Amino acid sequence: MRIALGISYQGADFQGWQSQPSGLGVQDAFEAALARFIGAPHVQADAPRWPTVCAGRTDASVHATAQVLHFDSPVQRDPASWVRGLNTFLPPTIAVHWAQPVSDEFHARFAAQWREYVYVIQDDPVRPSQLAPLVGWSFRPLDAAAMHRAAQCLPGEHDFSAFRAAECQAKSPVKLLHFIKVRRHGKFVLVRVRANAFLHHMVRNIVGCLVYVGQGRWPEGQLAQVLGSRSRAQAAPTFAAEGLYLTGVHYPEVFGVPDAADPAPWFAHLA
Repeated sequence: MRIALGISYQGADFQGWQSQPSGLGVQDAFEAALARFIGAPHVQADAPRWPTVCAGRTDASVHATAQVLHFDSPVQRDPASWVRGLNTFLPPTIAVHWAQPVSDEFHARFAAQWREYVYVIQDDPVRPSQLAPLVGWSFRPLDAAAMHRAAQCLPGEHDFSAFRAAECQAKSPVKLLHFIKVRRHGKFVLVRVRANAFLHHMVRNIVGCLVYVGQGRWPEGQLAQVLGSRSRAQAAPTFAAEGLYLTGVHYPEVFGVPDAADPAPWFAHLA
């Protein structure tokens, strides 16, 4: 039977979602826990991992509050047992929030209709200490209103090559961006963005450009010029990974899969 799961993780200790030779991918830790929970004789002794497919592969140090994945299980468990059992074997920085049987037509990546990210920036002359692994940082004051205005050239279907990493493997740079919002809440600036899919480093590259606008280093209209150039060389440097969160993945209602993890992230009252 095919099982869909909603999980969250703090990415600071991992080299991204994808399995790594070092074993420090979130996928490595999760699939090892899944193999232990499923147990012998279904798991090979020389390969104690059970394969999974995720909605979106996050970078090193990027977090998720609502990652979705699926796997095909050789055993049957009720949803509550999947949650309790997997959490028993997972490290404290990864948690399963819900589990649900789904049809074989469900695919965590290809069935997703949109994905949403939030980037949290601490705007403060002093670098963050307690929140250091959880937020980005700008020591220069940010004009969040200017950042929001500048970003409004991005919604719609565009060629986002200017915000695409060189190692991106996507077949096409054309994506449909649903919305992007920039809001200030005290010393935090939040960038919330939703699209049908994202290119490698796309959100971090957009945020890097918005920070340049917010710091007054770029005029508001320059972001539209960067988008139109389709050239990565015209964009600002990639912003740090620490403040980025995958916060939502949406699927057709027929699958009955929740949109978000529960409980809400620590910054939910700010978003």
